[in-house]
Amino acid sequence: MTAPPNGRSLRRTLAATVSMALAAAGTLVAVALAPEAHAAGVPAPSPVGVSGRGAAVPFKEQEAEYAATNGTLIGPDRLYGHLPSEASGRQAVTLDAPGEYVEFTLTAPANAMSFRYSLPDNAAGTGRDASLDLKIDGNQLKSVPVTSKYGWYYGGYPFNNNPGDSNPHHFYDETRTLLGSTLPAGTKVRLQVSSTSASPTFTIDLADFEQVGAPIGKPSGALDVVSDFGADPTGAADSTAKIQAAVDAGKAQGRAVYIPQGTFQVRDHIVVDQVTLAGAGPWYSVLTGRDPVNRAKAVGVYGKYANQGGSKNVTLKDFAILGDIRERVDDDQVNAIGGALSNSTVDNVWLQHTKCGAWMDGPMDNFTIKNSRILDQTADGVNFHMGVTNSTVTNTFVRNTGDDGLAMWAENVPNVKNKFTYNTVILPILANNIVTYGGKDITISDNVMADTVTNGGGLHVANRYPGVNSGQGTAVSGTTTAARNTLIRAGNNDYNWQFGVGAVWFSGLNEALDATVNITDTEILDSSYAAIMNIEGATKGLHFENVRIDGAGTYALQIQAPGNASFTNVTATHIAQSNPIHNCVGSGFVITRGTGNSGWYADPPACTGTWPDPKWTNGGVPGGGPTTPPTDPPTDPPTDPTLNLAKGRPVTETSHTDVYPATKAVDGDADTYWESANNAFPQSLTVDLGAAQAVERVVLKLPPATAWATRTQTLSVLGSTDNSTFTTLKPSAGYTFNPSSGNTATISLGGTATRYLRVTVTGNTGWPAAQLSELEAYTG
Repeated sequence: MTAPPNGRSLRRTLAATVSMALAAAGTLVAVALAPEAHAAGVPAPSPVGVSGRGAAVPFKEQEAEYAATNGTLIGPDRLYGHLPSEASGRQAVTLDAPGEYVEFTLTAPANAMSFRYSLPDNAAGTGRDASLDLKIDGNQLKSVPVTSKYGWYYGGYPFNNNPGDSNPHHFYDETRTLLGSTLPAGTKVRLQVSSTSASPTFTIDLADFEQVGAPIGKPSGALDVVSDFGADPTGAADSTAKIQAAVDAGKAQGRAVYIPQGTFQVRDHIVVDQVTLAGAGPWYSVLTGRDPVNRAKAVGVYGKYANQGGSKNVTLKDFAILGDIRERVDDDQVNAIGGALSNSTVDNVWLQHTKCGAWMDGPMDNFTIKNSRILDQTADGVNFHMGVTNSTVTNTFVRNTGDDGLAMWAENVPNVKNKFTYNTVILPILANNIVTYGGKDITISDNVMADTVTNGGGLHVANRYPGVNSGQGTAVSGTTTAARNTLIRAGNNDYNWQFGVGAVWFSGLNEALDATVNITDTEILDSSYAAIMNIEGATKGLHFENVRIDGAGTYALQIQAPGNASFTNVTATHIAQSNPIHNCVGSGFVITRGTGNSGWYADPPACTGTWPDPKWTNGGVPGGGPTTPPTDPPTDPPTDPTLNLAKGRPVTETSHTDVYPATKAVDGDADTYWESANNAFPQSLTVDLGAAQAVERVVLKLPPATAWATRTQTLSVLGSTDNSTFTTLKPSAGYTFNPSSGNTATISLGGTATRYLRVTVTGNTGWPAAQLSELEAYTG
């Protein structure tokens, strides 16, 4: 991708305005097309190419609903579970007979294209394979394979591949192909059905056309994974070990590692540290693959995990990771990029068909993703999870994620001074386009967010999800800056709540959101429900300035929790409800009005007790939703079997002596310890893991110093999901702690789902009290 332009205008002008042709509900606006075919897509603002905002993408995008076609227009429709609801602009074209086509006319020279499409699932839920003919000015160029094996999920969160369940969703996929030569502007590029034997229908959403440069050559002095280490560029052989050897040598020798043109089979993580891994470009150098037996192992480039010391000084650039993940299993580490990468950069990568594009587990610092594409994920696009600081995602294009597009989650360890800037985030199938769960001094600016599908909004700031609280310093704090963002068709219905979620929304579920949150120089366009919303707990310190609301399916403001907010130069037009505010908390939410406001304030506000059906400005017609709603629990982090789940977690005790409280047993420092009251057995320590985890083993430690003589403690391990009813995971037995072997004891458990983990000590041969320097819990 190209670098973002500099010198962005900060003025409150129309520099970042999306031109909207607001049509009356149900109105179709004609589009001039070839005489033999026509489409009648309702004009809807595009999230691509918004002036001064979002990613500076290298492609020209064309929507199928405005192209020449003899197929059938579907949509506009924003109802979850309906095929057009997941299309860009909520419209697409379905082809269901041989000879039907969608034809695009190039507006600029191009030698490559990618297109977004949907095929039906098969009866087994494993997807179907088919092909579409690609014709250039009427002449056959090639057949392009298409598949539905990466789409179609069912049931409740985290979903499955069983068509027998209800709630089908995640319908679309993308594929890409080179065109063989540079085609001039004006060339007609047609996708045409040759047969319906492999698939009864083909739905085309859009096509992206670009001019791809020549392959990037090997940097001077770089190691070559093929010529120096024997990796297979045909993809026939497993190249995991050979690429790992090249990366290790690159670190040892201080040399970059080059991935030449080719497709490389990689079946496990390539672990990187203090090395540059560079390709010939994301259209040319491709890492792909998955272990054929152990499906929890798949292609990915990872830093070392934080508890292994993390990685640093890594550069990943100019290649693609095209995975083979067809299901969502939150415990599987099958992300394209992961681990901890401090002082590191990811530049110009293409990440597709993995679980998450990048799930980064801190603590880690100064990490950047830029100029990249993240497509077709089963979970988040990016998640800065747990102690990620001074890190950035910028100039990156994200589309069709299975969960939050770009997320920060400060679980137990503070996220501080992170930034999401100049990104375009479209069509998260679940949850939000961009969100920060907790975090201090966070910036979310100059982005474009569009087409939220369900159970989320466009921009979300919240004290929600496990481990986000002020006691651990992880709640929203300092100043959150959300400036110069554009939101289009954002927010949608939440089928748990049975009402709409705002395009911009705030939550104090875990505790009141009480910080400075500045929303400035922003446009909120054609929102599916409310433009702005707060809910749960309380939200204080909100400041809106220079905000234009144009189109909201229900209200301008949906107030569902106490708090306060100020509004200056905030204007609203095309609000569906005659009273633009819904507020049933009354004076509990204090609004301070500055100058320049219009269209959004009413006194008294509405408090109807019922939620109105939305009215959408691009002509969509509300109707019935799915019979089985999805659930939206906390997005569980991928479980690293080497990650200590108890570290930093809340902990309680039956007693402690002097300066040796229970927190010393979960602080990650083996030299500090918990000691109970003396001569008062039994004594217990209980740690809250935050969510039920399949704990396979616990490791108990005492300080390693030789001054701690060998001793045996008699203890049992118990578990609970509700902190009320405990079951015995390991009966009482004696465990010996010997300084010569690290003063540790490992206890194997059965993987029983456990949130509250308790160790009860009934005896100690070395001291008349329970003693532990660390209680560690692992899933593997």
